[in-house]
Amino acid sequence: MVLVLLGAPLAAHAEKIAVVDMQAVFEQLPQREQVNETLKAEFGDRVAAVQKMQEELRGLLEKQQRDAALMSESQKTEMVRKMESMKAELQLKGKALDEDMRRRNGEEQNKLLLEVQKTINTIAEKEQYDMVLQRGAVIYVKPSADISNKIVEALGKGK
Repeated sequence: MVLVLLGAPLAAHAEKIAVVDMQAVFEQLPQREQVNETLKAEFGDRVAAVQKMQEELRGLLEKQQRDAALMSESQKTEMVRKMESMKAELQLKGKALDEDMRRRNGEEQNKLLLEVQKTINTIAEKEQYDMVLQRGAVIYVKPSADISNKIVEALGKGK
């Protein structure tokens, strides 16, 4: 009986829980566009160089198709070798560019994730939430418990 009476106040204390839709937060972040611009500036020259190589290769292919009947065997062989060499270089540069862009994008996303996490912690402490869950981890949540918009707003203001 004593245990029941002691446990009653604890049971009456409801935990304050919030939910954050991380995907929605990342989609609405104002910093996301800034990250995209930074990456475009950082990789713009390399992207342009790869695109230029693609155009050159396309031009050689068209020239080969157009002038094949007029070319000697040695000219045809030389053009095929040149195109194969250019294609290999293009693949190498393209793959390296993709890998570098993916790595840098990941680095920038991790920076944003840390900012989002700090903001979630700040809001959770300020509003005295006992627990903050990701939206995907719950089946149902009252809209009033979703603090995603508060997170985006705080990040937009710079906290």
